[in-house]
Amino acid sequence: MLTIKIPVQNIEATRQIVLNHKIIDFDYKIKVENGFGHIPINEGTDDDTISKVMEECKEEIIKINAGYTIEIIDLNQDEDLETVKRFPRSITELLKDKLTEEEIEELKKSFDIIGDVVIVEIPEDLEAHKKEIGDATLQFTKRKTVYMKKSAVKGVTRVRELELIAGEDNPITIHKEHGTRLKLDVKKVYFSPRLATERKRVQEATQDGEEILDMFAGIGPFPIVIAHEKNVNITAVDINEYAIKYLNENIKLNKLKDNAHITAICGDTNEVALNELKDKKFDRLIMNLPGLAPEFLGLAVSLCKDGGVIHYYEFSDGFSQGIERAQIACEKQNKKVEILNTRKVKSSSPGMWHVAIDCKVSEKSG
Repeated sequence: MLTIKIPVQNIEATRQIVLNHKIIDFDYKIKVENGFGHIPINEGTDDDTISKVMEECKEEIIKINAGYTIEIIDLNQDEDLETVKRFPRSITELLKDKLTEEEIEELKKSFDIIGDVVIVEIPEDLEAHKKEIGDATLQFTKRKTVYMKKSAVKGVTRVRELELIAGEDNPITIHKEHGTRLKLDVKKVYFSPRLATERKRVQEATQDGEEILDMFAGIGPFPIVIAHEKNVNITAVDINEYAIKYLNENIKLNKLKDNAHITAICGDTNEVALNELKDKKFDRLIMNLPGLAPEFLGLAVSLCKDGGVIHYYEFSDGFSQGIERAQIACEKQNKKVEILNTRKVKSSSPGMWHVAIDCKVSEKSG
């Protein structure tokens, strides 16, 4: 194996010259020993190019090591350089010899990584290749488990059917987000890692001392991320008993801000509002249940303090529908609404979005 041998203090300058002439061998690492570096060059490089490179290198070396002569060394087998480990840049790259170009194009290359678990969506006509796709996903992501979506999110508990296609069948994992740890069972609860930016945005909008209600809390990503940084009192409600189980575990698992507190309640938000939350009002309400949130908007308005903020989410092709719903809900309770912000959080289907609308709710004067 051909290498250019130079003093260690000249490695970077020499590497740049070799790079400029495009003869460096990227399959091997530069070797350093006994005060010298060995820079690998491509086999078959012509003598004229090597001569040019050596002349340029000599000029650089003389500046620091006068009198030193650059050498081309052919390392023997015992002195071979360490190879560079190359990882595939995409799942597509791993599947190129297993699927046709048309099939790869059809394959939805996006996937959700939740801790050590990967959840992929495979078109029906490619399910015959689910093992190859699963193995490629496992190799590319370096996680432990790959599940394939077998259904949409459904029911009031918001879970979907999953099928193991690679790795170990362990749906319980811990997902890290914004300095917090979120434990969950992906088969028994709903969680989307794609809302991480939205959760951080809501956290940054929150002020110390607020009373907050998360009406559909799940395992508690919004409450945990907020209470990790802000001294707030959060009531977190969800109808899924497994979600509340993991929410309570996550409260213990994370270090909350000194005066922060989270209360987890299992039940239907409508019933909880009539009982545990009777006569309570909140500075901030989170309504991340886009499929059903419109049905609870009136309840949220009734639970909102004067000047409080509702983070309302729905599936829509834009914002006008959600804004109108907020206006109607407030008007029915003789309140006014100010739209503070609107965002497209993520795509839910072609032409449809998971949208967020921040509403400031106030009493009408007079």
